[in-house]
Amino acid sequence: MEFSDHKTIFLQIRDWLVDQILTGKLIPGDKIPSVRELAADIEVNRNTVMRTYALMEQEGIIDNRRGIGFFISDVARQRLAKDEKAQFIQDELPKLVHQAKVLKLTLADLQPLINQLKENQNEDK
Repeated sequence: MEFSDHKTIFLQIRDWLVDQILTGKLIPGDKIPSVRELAADIEVNRNTVMRTYALMEQEGIIDNRRGIGFFISDVARQRLAKDEKAQFIQDELPKLVHQAKVLKLTLADLQPLINQLKENQNEDK
């Protein structure tokens, strides 16, 4: 995992785990690495991972089963899909529409590009 400077590390770890859940790589009931394991794997402080897990537990994305570990909650995927869509529509889509407008790109211009991106992503799977 490579980190960027534009966002705090604990949120980047959350984003990575969210992506794993939304793409189906992690499903409800799956055990996730312990704080110590993940911290060692990605070479960050254990407190950073603990902060990520605490946030995700508060959000209802993961459950802490004392003495056993952290697990993906039963409602994680549905909750994340709803929240991530809403965030994209609120934060990212207006920027995209604005940029397309500035560049005078029409829906007819964008549709083939969107289709090509979808095909490329399907090939990567």
